[in-house]
Amino acid sequence: MAVDSDLQEILDLIKQADRPPHRELPLTEVRAAYHGMVGLFDPDDVAIHRTEDRTISGPGPSAGDNIPIRIYWPRAQTANESLGVFVYLHGGGFVIGDLDTHDKLCRRLSTLGDCIVVSVDYRMAPEHRFPASFDDCLAALNWCAANAADLGGDPGRLAVGGDSAGGNLAAVSAMAARDNDGPKLALQLLIYPCISDAMDTASHTAFGEGHLLTRDSMEWFYEQYLNGADVSADPRFTPMAAASMGGLAPAEIIVAGLDPLRDEGIAYGEALAAAGVAVNVVNFEGAIHAFMQFHGASAACREGVAHCGQVLKDALSN
Repeated sequence: MAVDSDLQEILDLIKQADRPPHRELPLTEVRAAYHGMVGLFDPDDVAIHRTEDRTISGPGPSAGDNIPIRIYWPRAQTANESLGVFVYLHGGGFVIGDLDTHDKLCRRLSTLGDCIVVSVDYRMAPEHRFPASFDDCLAALNWCAANAADLGGDPGRLAVGGDSAGGNLAAVSAMAARDNDGPKLALQLLIYPCISDAMDTASHTAFGEGHLLTRDSMEWFYEQYLNGADVSADPRFTPMAAASMGGLAPAEIIVAGLDPLRDEGIAYGEALAAAGVAVNVVNFEGAIHAFMQFHGASAACREGVAHCGQVLKDALSN
């Protein structure tokens, strides 16, 4: 299949920049480049009713383990009105990305989904290895469930989601919520999630070069986060390793047709469906990895964001 024309223009511009592979650059430069890419292809401000940055207690014993979050409110609420709450876990290979790289996406999802969004700045590698990211995300999910009412939210209408590495973290956090008797989730929204570090699918072979996310980058990300750990049987990283997938929250899985991660996202959807979980898999066929962050340059991105907003609205409305 052909790359969407808007996204092909983005790929052409990135190719012209001729940047070295991630592993050949200082980490600070890799992180700065991600910020620059997002700003280049989504430059416009996005209005939102209100945002607030906070710090919540993390799973570690010291103050340095606290977790920054950013909360988004789509509109003023009437007296005694509550909104659904969506916990968002950003992508970036467990290594790059933060509250700012996904700020505009969260603003749009809050407004379109008519829900409170809580974006989580979890600890990342290589400073913090597996399972630090998972531990922080689960702690933040539990915090949101416990504090939803104080935010103007309804703890009975809670969802979790994320893109790429954040999609992985959302999937495994949803699984941990099931296994720990809560919090109960109305939805898990998994946007081109990584589900395994095996990289052995046909889409990894077909699209591992020339489609933004490369095989070398994926290997580097996993090296930083996993540090050689075997996670093939650990459901804190590999949800398909769980003894059962029954009883998980309903799932909406977004995949990109030209993404190395495409097949594992589809396979996870099939496994959930086989276990009796309500799941819907949507394949944006001409899209590439990370396309949901190119709102200013891509019609496919605008369509994808609108779709996710509607999914949230349907799942979290009264």
